[in-house]
Amino acid sequence: MSDLKLVGLCGSLRKESWNRKLMHAAKDAFGPAEFTEGNLRLPLFDEDLEAQGMPAEVTQLKELIANADAVVIACPEYNKAPPGVLKNALDWLSRGGAPWKDKPVAIVSAAAGRAGGERTQFALRLMMVAFRPNLLQGPEMLLSNPSKAFDDQGNLTDEVAAKLLKELMQDLRSVAGSRSD
Repeated sequence: MSDLKLVGLCGSLRKESWNRKLMHAAKDAFGPAEFTEGNLRLPLFDEDLEAQGMPAEVTQLKELIANADAVVIACPEYNKAPPGVLKNALDWLSRGGAPWKDKPVAIVSAAAGRAGGERTQFALRLMMVAFRPNLLQGPEMLLSNPSKAFDDQGNLTDEVAAKLLKELMQDLRSVAGSRSD
């Protein structure tokens, strides 16, 4: 099963974000796979722009997700909700085709608040319903106080979080592997 394709989407554009570090920890916990991070630096969704032809970066992201065996979304919490860049990507991905249909998807969150992104995950799960993915329900990976959960090299050092992340990603791998058999 090392030939599985895992796509990571990070709702934070910041290179050294806690969610990007968590996404990479999730990739490591998933095990051997071809990993690609999807580009969420997309133009703002605009039907006038769409009428001129789907932007190339949107088409590339849609194809990346469609061809993946599984997707992990690292979703920060901005003002108690998913960030606009992630919502914008979902809006674009809703146009033509169904790249998410039955796709195994896991959500992880790192947030400075005490709940670790609980509200953002709730909101994102609601947003994803229309896409009909195979959205894993648990274990929930909610990392609070991420500034204390990683070492200087970006490795997840919080043992409880690492255990939950490993379980979630092994479940994701199992679902993805059963689809490709």
